[in-house]
Amino acid sequence: MTLDIRKIRSDFPILDNKVHGKQLVYLDNGATTLKPKIVTDEINRHYELEASNVHRGVHFHSENATLKYEAARRSFVRFLNARSENEIIFTSGTTASINLVAQSWGRNFLKQGDEIIISWLEHHSNIVPWQMLCEEKGCVLKVVPINKSGEVDVEAYKDLLSSKTKLVAMTWVSNAIGTIVPIKEVIDLAQQVGAITVVDGAQGSGHFNTDVQELGCDFFALSGHKLFGATGTGILYGKEELLEKMPPVTGGGSMIRIVTFEKTTWAGLPDKFEAGTPHIGGVIGMAKAIEYLHNIGFDDIQKWEHELLLYGTEKLSSVPKLTMIGTAENKAPIFSFVIDGIHPHDMGTLLDQEGVAIRAGHHCCQPLMKFYGVPATSRASLAFYNTKEDIDALVNAIAKAQEIFA
Repeated sequence: MTLDIRKIRSDFPILDNKVHGKQLVYLDNGATTLKPKIVTDEINRHYELEASNVHRGVHFHSENATLKYEAARRSFVRFLNARSENEIIFTSGTTASINLVAQSWGRNFLKQGDEIIISWLEHHSNIVPWQMLCEEKGCVLKVVPINKSGEVDVEAYKDLLSSKTKLVAMTWVSNAIGTIVPIKEVIDLAQQVGAITVVDGAQGSGHFNTDVQELGCDFFALSGHKLFGATGTGILYGKEELLEKMPPVTGGGSMIRIVTFEKTTWAGLPDKFEAGTPHIGGVIGMAKAIEYLHNIGFDDIQKWEHELLLYGTEKLSSVPKLTMIGTAENKAPIFSFVIDGIHPHDMGTLLDQEGVAIRAGHHCCQPLMKFYGVPATSRASLAFYNTKEDIDALVNAIAKAQEIFA
């Protein structure tokens, strides 16, 4: 293990906070990651010293903001190993990115009877847009089953694929239970039947090196706030040849070439998908966040998070009356669990009294909760700045909650 965890933790001032008089133990990274000072400093610098709109100004501050904004786009070309800047669309997050694909590509290239495949693991943002599209276009939504461990049934997926399959949209990492989907295999199989592929990369891109060319996906969506950047920022990667054929879904400034009352023509990529004033400070901060991640190194991040996963699994397995939900062999450091006699919301409240921040609820995965026969789970989700001591604090806080309910 080569990470200097103490140094890394000092980069996140919020970790020094106390909650109800107890030292904060932040285990809610699946909902949003913390922001290093280098990112918040960059965002503050933009608003305090450099604030200006992009693309349309000829004065110094506008040109400077534009340079930084477009430099951020180039940073994501390198981060995702895209082919060009035209393949990087700035959005407000993964939800907006998936909806953009559904409303632009889906509306224009799918027809009645075409089939869309997703899995039981999906977040609502990778279910609802496709349901809406199916209702509008008469398409058929098919769902790949999972086993009790929470792993995608690849053989069942193969059986669902056919000449009618036109789009496969699947998560890389389950936000609710941590399963890592064999996404490369999912994509390769979809391509064999000529289907377009959409990857929900929200939970994966902050933990693993992401290479869209190696994956071979057609679209890849991610959120800045899951990447240690600002909320309200995100990326849609799309193959340029597909994006060129897709019409914009939002009209306004910046996405036009010529506007008359008779007809409007669109700007080229990526502008035609970026109507209006963007989240400039957030995008600039998002670029600083991926610079920070690269300086740490994804190999070391993965090694440490896997060590935390093994340690956490061992510790939580020793907790009486605790049932782990999602025990895939290949998973991210996300622990979703239920405890006999204690509702997850009560557990979340009691843990908060000990300074331990977790998530309690259905995690925007109601079908998955139904699969497991529970209304909700308690979820502790870790990042590279977490420690084994954080896991010990979680286990001790659970014990105190059990004492109260006993």
